[in-house]
Amino acid sequence: MRSPFAYIPRRGPLQSARPGAAVSYLGALVAVAFLYSNPVVLLAAGAAACLAGRLAGARAAVRAALRLGLGLAFLIVVVNALVVNRGETVLARLGDWPILGQVDVTLEAIVAGVSIGLRAAVTMVAFAVYSACVDPDRVLRALRPVAARSALTATLVSRLVPVAAADAGRLRDAARLRGPGAAAVGRGPLARRLLAGSLDRAVDVAATLELRGYGLGGPRGEGRREPSRYDTRFYAVAAAVVAAAIAGKLVGADDFRTYPTIQVGLAPATVAVAAIVAASGLAPWRRGGRRV
Repeated sequence: MRSPFAYIPRRGPLQSARPGAAVSYLGALVAVAFLYSNPVVLLAAGAAACLAGRLAGARAAVRAALRLGLGLAFLIVVVNALVVNRGETVLARLGDWPILGQVDVTLEAIVAGVSIGLRAAVTMVAFAVYSACVDPDRVLRALRPVAARSALTATLVSRLVPVAAADAGRLRDAARLRGPGAAAVGRGPLARRLLAGSLDRAVDVAATLELRGYGLGGPRGEGRREPSRYDTRFYAVAAAVVAAAIAGKLVGADDFRTYPTIQVGLAPATVAVAAIVAASGLAPWRRGGRRV
């Protein structure tokens, strides 16, 4: 059982590009999500991340990230609506709650929660595309001259997190297959078994790395991989997205206000930034489609 976030080698532009180019491209979308609060721009960034993942062949990762991201966004909206009582449009008065006090659900608090939830969802989709499309071994090789230990740690995390997710799925399937007469298995025992298996695997990985000499200094004369012809494309798209986002921020493209009343700006600058960000999702497109 393979996790949807696990890296799968494919012959696509995003997979062929150097890790720096791919990270710059996906990081530009995340930067837009953190720079802007306007839902129009956030939706454009989310559409670009989803389109990039689908063009790169990571449809399963995009679907899984959307499920997780939208679930997290819904939770953020609910919590923000219950905790924040600001806003003039009161939708429901839920009375006096313990700890929270008087709870008034306002439309403005819901819209503010939607903006924060969209930011979280866009970030999750972008990282899901990164996990499924960027080779962690190439990331390790690229970062090894700069920070060998940190690069190794990051690579192991990116490798073992999908493995842990697959283990959790197998444990759930095994618990369901025990038959109707068996006692129900709660989340606590499953979590303990998953943690025990992860610790055992961590010990095995540490022993393997020690036997292979990862604690020693590596050779200095390693050959570097030739740059891909797609590197320039992703660097250029990332620079264009960041430049458009910063320029739009300076001219007021992020015109969005929730308190005391809702104001969503749809100025030409906002539409232009959203169009540029959404169009950036076409960067992984390859002319002629997929080849076998």
